[in-house]
Amino acid sequence: MPAPSLVSQTTYAELLERTANAAFQETFAENGAFTSKTVNQRKYWYFQTGTGPERSQRYVGPETPELLEKIERHKEIREDERERRTLVSTLVRSLGLPRPAAEIGEIIAALARAGVFRLRGVLVGTIAYQTYAAMLGLRLPSASTITMDIDIAQFTNVSIAIGDRTAPMLEVLKEVNKSFRPVSNVVDGRRATSYSATGGLRVDFLTPDDHAEMGRPQKLPALQTDAQPLHFLDFLIRDPEPAVVLHGAGIYVHVPAPARYAVHKLIISRRRPEGFAKRDKDLHQAEVLLAALAEKRPHDLKSAWEEAYERGPKWRQLMIEGLGLLEPLARDVVLDNIGAPRSIVPGIDLSFDNPPARYDFSRDIVTFVGKALGSSVNCAISREAMDDHFGSDGLGQEGRLEAFLKNRSRIEAIARAKYLSAPVEEPGSLLIRTSDVGHFSQHVLANKPRESGKRPASPKRQ
Repeated sequence: MPAPSLVSQTTYAELLERTANAAFQETFAENGAFTSKTVNQRKYWYFQTGTGPERSQRYVGPETPELLEKIERHKEIREDERERRTLVSTLVRSLGLPRPAAEIGEIIAALARAGVFRLRGVLVGTIAYQTYAAMLGLRLPSASTITMDIDIAQFTNVSIAIGDRTAPMLEVLKEVNKSFRPVSNVVDGRRATSYSATGGLRVDFLTPDDHAEMGRPQKLPALQTDAQPLHFLDFLIRDPEPAVVLHGAGIYVHVPAPARYAVHKLIISRRRPEGFAKRDKDLHQAEVLLAALAEKRPHDLKSAWEEAYERGPKWRQLMIEGLGLLEPLARDVVLDNIGAPRSIVPGIDLSFDNPPARYDFSRDIVTFVGKALGSSVNCAISREAMDDHFGSDGLGQEGRLEAFLKNRSRIEAIARAKYLSAPVEEPGSLLIRTSDVGHFSQHVLANKPRESGKRPASPKRQ
């Protein structure tokens, strides 16, 4: 057999060292300390855990330079853990970032130790949403981050093909809380896709619906559990991102890409019954993320939106209907990002009920207010537009206001035409410029407006 090359030898040496260190750390992973004893003038090392009657020692080996190096490396890793705990504490206590309830954190830590995330399980739901605060630099309202549920998702084909597995999931959960019990699936009562414990704790396992089994539980061999198939989940968990759950020294997990999470929440909000508390929570989480993503990751948001939009008419319908349920600012931010007019939102219209107008000297505009989907829209027309098209050139404040009132119906019709058909320029508001008057006057003539003050029934946020 030919002598191994230098590259292969070097690679093997590095692999040997790393696997030895990994095995050492796994063997002595719990809290404890190394201690030595001298026997017949030779020093031996032990790993000690517990105190008093519960104290125990495990033999490590005789002192050698290699063993001392491993012990020192173990100390370094323990020091790293302390530093990570300090960072978590800083993020939570000093910067106000959300963390899960202690019981939830312990369960996620157990899932991580068991290998759930190493085996490409994805943490979804509100606990995943919590991680976006640190990831995107957000402050999340506490009401939107509260939960006692943990949702884990995995592709069925990945679970089958991965060739590795955790311990049975019920065993993993019982290590944390002995009260965990399987919950019979509503479609097939012989199988469990969820596990519950006292105190309202619940862990659900999910997988994308392949439409083949009519919602019947699917096996996840890698996680040794069954999972509930769900529509739209494949979009959510494709290409997940690494994240840290702020518990203990931090728990390394995988979560959906924030843009996918936001679009997914918009979709499923339309599939929940009106008045259902989770619907409002879905919408609120979507609003917060959509606004942040439009500023911090606009390409990600546009890409996720376009991918979902191209998945078919049902997807498009749910996405657009979901937009209509958002607060105006969040809705307009999304429309601006994707380059779509407000008219794509079902039932949207801009109406006026003779609101007062005023002149804003700081901006040289006449302001007035309209309504769309039950919310106020701040409208304005520039002095230049008033002077060029409505005869206010050379007039003062009162004269411009009189010119506005004299031409009010036409100006409001132009505002409505621009609001509905033009790309969003300023989320939550509208400004008529002099160049808009001619363009949208033609639009008004071509599209007779609805009677002022009336609009069709539209979806309202519950």
